[in-house]
Amino acid sequence: MQRIAHISRQTNETRIEVSVNLDGTGQSEIKSGIGFLDHMLTQISRHGLIDLTVSCQGDLEVDGHHTVEDIGIALGQCVFNAVGDKRGIVRYGASCVPLDEALSRTVIDFSGRSHLEFHADFTAPMIGELDTQLVREFFEAFTSNARVTLHIDNLRGVNAHHQCESIFKSFGRALRMALEMDERMSGIVPSTKGVL
Repeated sequence: MQRIAHISRQTNETRIEVSVNLDGTGQSEIKSGIGFLDHMLTQISRHGLIDLTVSCQGDLEVDGHHTVEDIGIALGQCVFNAVGDKRGIVRYGASCVPLDEALSRTVIDFSGRSHLEFHADFTAPMIGELDTQLVREFFEAFTSNARVTLHIDNLRGVNAHHQCESIFKSFGRALRMALEMDERMSGIVPSTKGVL
């Protein structure tokens, strides 16, 4: 079974196309209009071993909010659709990733319940053209639409670029772990309820 999905989302603020292959090799083609966001989405793809295509035309003349949030929405919907009924997946993933002085931890559960705990005190308000306040908005949108429980903690860091990149890398690694197929759980939903 191929775990792939595509989402087209169009509003008065953004026009977005997102495609994912959860069993990919980490190939990506990202064009969000925000260079640093492209760099971060590429980290998810590479470290999550997810093939990812993102194309967005957003109202960046206003600011980056709609672009970042709506990409999070579309990516969450894509992952939700691609993972299906979750039979045979590991379900849980956790990763700590350093980047020089910065260290971030991500823990994810494909629980079917949307909940985000996000704790990061960025040392700068902007990284390139990305408002650091929007990092939480991205993960909030992803969490709500992928229907996952997600805990993200930047444990330390001095450089905001390093803080943010370690967050996205740890998220990619945790996502990969949770979405891996477990041979011992083949055909089984990883829950005592029998459904997620």
